[in-house]
Amino acid sequence: MKNFNNKLVYITGGSSGIGLASADEFLKAGASVLLIARNEKKLKDARVVLSREMEPEIGARISICSLDITKYDEVQTVLSDQIKNIGVPDILVNCAGMAHPDYFEKIPYDRYEKTISTNLTGVWNVLFVLVPAMKRDSHIVNVSSIGGFIGVFGYTAYSASKFGIMGLSEALRGELKPRGISVSVLCPPDTDTPGMVEENRTKPEETHAISGNVTLMGAENVAKAMINGIKSKKFIIIPGVMGKFTFIMKRLFPSLVFSIMDNDVRKVIKNREKQEK
Repeated sequence: MKNFNNKLVYITGGSSGIGLASADEFLKAGASVLLIARNEKKLKDARVVLSREMEPEIGARISICSLDITKYDEVQTVLSDQIKNIGVPDILVNCAGMAHPDYFEKIPYDRYEKTISTNLTGVWNVLFVLVPAMKRDSHIVNVSSIGGFIGVFGYTAYSASKFGIMGLSEALRGELKPRGISVSVLCPPDTDTPGMVEENRTKPEETHAISGNVTLMGAENVAKAMINGIKSKKFIIIPGVMGKFTFIMKRLFPSLVFSIMDNDVRKVIKNREKQEK
């Protein structure tokens, strides 16, 4: 898909962060977008922001849809109506997600359950409703993470969900290829989004140490990398040089990657023990 002019794009998690940045890029490329999220006010605010940034006629190409993707019956009813009202998506971006990093024993079960239901089950629900209607030359992007191929201290629940997205996307790619539908999985690094602000509230000290002083990537740069990946039909889309380097290192030298992370953890523990004495 080299040209997005007159294409219809469904984006879950479209009211903020990477989802909103993706909508911005698709609109600039001539597509129409359906922003999907739970909070209707945030959706309305997102539509206003997008409309103000562009030509007045852009507003006519922005639709919004309040929906909780973790509830299958609701997904089936609402998205079936959207198909009838605005059409079948040419591109689907499953971007809705959340994270609650903390020490494994401190993650409440309800937060684990919500993480899995939002990041993995929600994607399944949306795919299950939309895939049967999608046509040849359509494209699906499921958003995973760097944490979807490397498990990081403090992100047990999150990595469980994002590793699941990697497996789901790989299996789905094989099933849909004969039908002419492409599947990609996007693996962003730490990105400057409202979600990252929330993550930092519960992130363990060891997790901060492993992340080091890495500069957050802008959501707009992640969105641009995704669009370039769609154009070239890449399966795994990893924005940024460091993300690609991490992916290669994890595949070729996993023991070295673990050793580096373990060393960062040991330093934090030693420093904590000194302070407690």
